[in-house]
Amino acid sequence: MKQTLENLLDTTFDALVSQGTIPADAPRKIQVDRTKDKSHGDFATNLAMTLAKSAGMKPRDLADKIIAALPANTAITQVDIAGPGFINFFMSSDSRFAVVRQALEDVTAFSSPNVGNGEKVLLEFVSANPTGPMHVGHGRGAAYGSALANVLKATGYKVHREYYINDAGRQADVLAVSVFLRYLEACGQSVKIPSRAYPGEYVKTCAEALKAKVGEDYFRLYSEVMADLPEDPADPLESDTAATREAIKAKKEVHLDALIERVRSLLDSDYRKLQDFALDAQMDSIRATLKAFNVEFDQWFSERSLLDSGAIGHAMDLLKQRGHVYEKDGALWLATSQLGDEKDRVLIRDNGIHTYFAADVAYHLNKLERHFDTLVDVWGADHHGYIARVRAAIEALTGQGDKFHVALIQFVTLSSGRMGKRSGNFVTLAQLIEEAGNDATRFFYLTRSPEQHLEFDIDLARSQSSENPVFYLQYAHARVCSMVRELGERGYVYDQEAGLAALADLPEAAAEDLAKRIAAWPEAVAGAARNRAPHQLTHVLRELAQEFHAWYNGNKVLVEDANVRNARLALAIAVKNVIANGLALLGVSAPEKM
Repeated sequence: MKQTLENLLDTTFDALVSQGTIPADAPRKIQVDRTKDKSHGDFATNLAMTLAKSAGMKPRDLADKIIAALPANTAITQVDIAGPGFINFFMSSDSRFAVVRQALEDVTAFSSPNVGNGEKVLLEFVSANPTGPMHVGHGRGAAYGSALANVLKATGYKVHREYYINDAGRQADVLAVSVFLRYLEACGQSVKIPSRAYPGEYVKTCAEALKAKVGEDYFRLYSEVMADLPEDPADPLESDTAATREAIKAKKEVHLDALIERVRSLLDSDYRKLQDFALDAQMDSIRATLKAFNVEFDQWFSERSLLDSGAIGHAMDLLKQRGHVYEKDGALWLATSQLGDEKDRVLIRDNGIHTYFAADVAYHLNKLERHFDTLVDVWGADHHGYIARVRAAIEALTGQGDKFHVALIQFVTLSSGRMGKRSGNFVTLAQLIEEAGNDATRFFYLTRSPEQHLEFDIDLARSQSSENPVFYLQYAHARVCSMVRELGERGYVYDQEAGLAALADLPEAAAEDLAKRIAAWPEAVAGAARNRAPHQLTHVLRELAQEFHAWYNGNKVLVEDANVRNARLALAIAVKNVIANGLALLGVSAPEKM
């Protein structure tokens, strides 16, 4: 009905222009909202107030003319003016229940308002470095990106889901030498793992798999590997000054860089094979975890391919042609400070090696050259400072910086404590899924805005109670399914048409309230798409389930009266369909039995 009213007001707008009541260039901002107070009707619009200045009239006077010009519609039983000029619409009982038929006959179409109009969106999310298992922080980005893709696709956008594999650069080298040292350990050598290397058990597992594959083909004496390398100093003390800490950190990085070069030199052509083995092992683990988490991608985009294809050089050449780069101290800089960033950024170091930023610049140019209308990146909150420089680079390359959008995902803590990747003592996403279950994990990640910190209560996620929101929703769905099964066991036959015809005659006012909740669902999906906020749907669904359970507990459905029974069944099944649709958008299952 909201759309019907908006269409009627759109026609009214044209009539007012024809009458000379409002000028033709008056702002056509037609907004219809559901009222919160029943005494104010079912819907309200502020159109008279938004047009009053253009019409040169008082809002209430203009509201009278709007009502007079409004086309007749049998669904509208009363129209009132309230307050400074709001127009309130009261709808007939039959029209209030019209949405029930839609939810019963084709809930997917009912729940899929076209707000995207075919806009092409490249949604890049997760993109965790393939240097270890996915942790619970990555899981939140995965749940958000996957649900957002579902919502956008349902509302008329053409969505391409992409994972950017950081398989080039220093972190890939650090993984390679970490696995190599554990490989030597598996070969019987006594080794010391640098504190800046990756220490997790997964590195040992990868090294053992490497030894099983290549035997001792990569074997080198540990003493030969470490000979004459810069020292790896002890970790700083709590009492050390900030300057001392930075100096120690710098020395550790020098040691690690030297170790990388030594291993590369010793292994020669086998170094790339070692690195590929380590990266592939981690990516296999990541892919398996994401598949189990019901997260899919249309493309896995390799960072290496940017260099191999010449994309980085292409981006650098284009920036030079556009006059946005300069040389300083032997390095190539991008003048991002002229385009909204706080300072300029290095693209190519004085040693000729490109920076991570240069690869990101080339990657985003590649995205736009694939003719996407909108780029949405899902990043961790610690990348906040990176947004301005990437947008500046896109603007410098294409003048299309406004196409670039970032959703920042805040950190996650567990009821059992924090995790940290480099410590080797962290909670993986796979472990969380095993503890809490796939459905609860996804739903809990989506209960809050991604910009808000999230504390994940594992005990609540495992509980089978009304306090657990995903259980509460799934129980509502299963409850209706159970009722439909019991219908046949009792020898009743469900007549949908009879039920729809009898809805307006149901004695309980709660039935209309449920119908309003159903009617609000497409609007909620549209809002979630426009705002890129799938978490909003979790709250709408919880409110629907809460109202359904209250209605169900107060009104017996499988009664002797066929009209009442069919009407309540129609309403209950419509609720079930909406819940199933909503859970599917969030990537959560809708079980028929619990």
